[in-house]
Amino acid sequence: MMKALALLVCAAAPACIGTGQPLQTSTVSINVDLGKSVGAYVPITSWFGYDESNYTTMKFGRQLLGELHDLSPAPVYVRTHHLLTSGNGVPELKWSSSNVFSLDAQGKPVYDFTITDETFDAFSRAGVRPMVELGFMPRDLAAAVPGISQYQLHYPAPTMAGASNNPPRDYKMWGELVRRFTQHLVERYGRAQVSTWYFEVWNEPDIVYWHGTPQEYFKLYDYAAAGVRAALPAAKVGGPASTGPAGPKSSAFLQSFLEHCARDKSAADGKPIPLDFISFHPKGHNALVDGHVQMGISSELRAAQNGFRIVAGFPQYRRLPIILSEADPEGCAACSAKDNPANAYRNDPLYASYTATAIKALFELEDQARVNLIAMLSWSFEFENSNYFEGLRTLATNGIDKPILNLFRMAGLMSGERVATASTGQLPLDGLVTAGARQAPDIDAFATKADHEAAVMVWNYHDDDVPAPAASVQITVNGIPAGVEKVLLEHFRIDDTHSNAYTAWQKMGSPQAPTSGQYAQLKAAGQLQLFASPEWLDAADGKLVINTCLPRQAVSLLRLKW
Repeated sequence: MMKALALLVCAAAPACIGTGQPLQTSTVSINVDLGKSVGAYVPITSWFGYDESNYTTMKFGRQLLGELHDLSPAPVYVRTHHLLTSGNGVPELKWSSSNVFSLDAQGKPVYDFTITDETFDAFSRAGVRPMVELGFMPRDLAAAVPGISQYQLHYPAPTMAGASNNPPRDYKMWGELVRRFTQHLVERYGRAQVSTWYFEVWNEPDIVYWHGTPQEYFKLYDYAAAGVRAALPAAKVGGPASTGPAGPKSSAFLQSFLEHCARDKSAADGKPIPLDFISFHPKGHNALVDGHVQMGISSELRAAQNGFRIVAGFPQYRRLPIILSEADPEGCAACSAKDNPANAYRNDPLYASYTATAIKALFELEDQARVNLIAMLSWSFEFENSNYFEGLRTLATNGIDKPILNLFRMAGLMSGERVATASTGQLPLDGLVTAGARQAPDIDAFATKADHEAAVMVWNYHDDDVPAPAASVQITVNGIPAGVEKVLLEHFRIDDTHSNAYTAWQKMGSPQAPTSGQYAQLKAAGQLQLFASPEWLDAADGKLVINTCLPRQAVSLLRLKW
């Protein structure tokens, strides 16, 4: 009986023969219709961010910025915390500073943009665009708040619990700081360039990142928006960069902020309140369950869905750009896998397959709500002077790229129109939103078509990171233009043995001081890799068929050219 079953599996899964992997007993069929557009492909993945703005100018920070620029033909945007925080410019976990503002002995403002110039110059040299987060509060401008005596707290203490997250003691002085900062950026980088940037007011003011009331944040926003616009009338300014919105509190905050912008006059100048984009932070949830990592993609998708619904409830704002200015599998980038074993996913292809699933689901939720999503910003960068593969939420470790960065490289190879896909292995969108991928894997695809080319991203995702059979997948691509007989296939792959420096590092014995030869091997292993040599496929009647074997948590990108 076992021998007959093995023959059945091989017959159903010719692409998996010889892989040595246990296989599912049936083939997943994926159909791609290049002739059926479902919407524009907006490069929502070309956005990144991190707490420690001072890492921008450090060795591996500068290197990674260049790689981020190179992963996409679309502009890449970078958001950082602590651009206005007081200090000496030396970073710590979840802390940076710039000392842009202080008061002299007579109580008059002193502005010093030396450190922020270094940060923004690094952005400029790398060719990336800033998403300018206006925060946090300079020491000399922070109001006194009962119970808060320190300005800076050091991680692992809650760094946002210090006075750097207090309201301003003088809102006019805050607005003038923002105006001066914006004007300086315009003078240094040019009006046309800065007009392409986004200015976001604060970060997560609905939780402990803001030690005031919602109404005080609205006032902060009014003065900041007026200051930005006074220096640059064409500037794009928005917010509120709130959490979720998953629960009642975060939902009510976003709702109240939009009502404030829609109905009130600015506390700064009595004029209508500028709002050029809306931002919030949907996050997933992870845990260690029975000794393995379990992801919670449904938490991120539910928060996004609810946020889209809130925005859609304001007709005047329904088509405003939505920036998910932190959209991640969970909420603490600086929490390592050593201290939080559930974060081990960050080194693995699991992070990539989770993100592939999220990309398609977010586009579908956008379509469902008929809103305008332009960004799902990954709050991940790199941490200087950390151990190799420590399990921090990073794109690279000591200059070695991790599998997740290759997922963003894959997305950067997609362009044009989103086109229809259907899979016998996909989980319905409502199921992913309500329950995630717990009972069965999500084996699905996301595809685009541009002039003379198409791209199909295919994944085998499950919330639970446990061993499982590989899937035999047959992808049928319809809609190849008439007259095209040959199509060039480039098949890129992220799995345990492709585009994966982590498993290469483990095979070396997990060295924390790799030799120069080992380092070169790891650099190469961290790049996006082909699964097989490029090949020319025959297209018949506008159709071609591709068979592949897809292990659990693996992602493929099939790039087609004709």
